Amino acid sequence: MRNSTNMIISQASVPPAAEETTWTFPGAILGFLAWLLALGFPFLFYGSNTLFFFLYTWPFFLALMPVAVVIGIALHSLLDGRLIVSCMMTIATVALMFGVLFLWLMS
Repeated sequence: MRNSTNMIISQASVPPAAEETTWTFPGAILGFLAWLLALGFPFLFYGSNTLFFFLYTWPFFLALMPVAVVIGIALHSLLDGRLIVSCMMTIATVALMFGVLFLWLMS
């Protein structure tokens, strides 16, 4: 024998589930495009001689790709999905990261 009562929960008393937006895919694409753009900057400055430089240093720049993707995801989610602002911040952060690595390897 049970010592409890049945309670009926109506649909009106249950709060609607909050719709969660994921920022991972646009942020990841943004981070990857920023990585590609930063990879192309040395070619604008140094021309085709950059290929000889990348011949021995490509693992360093390849290692920055997942970091750039994570930076894109993080900045896009921290800025609440504002595409223009997160695009500018991601490009600036990844370009700064590439510039520091490039200058460190050049010295």
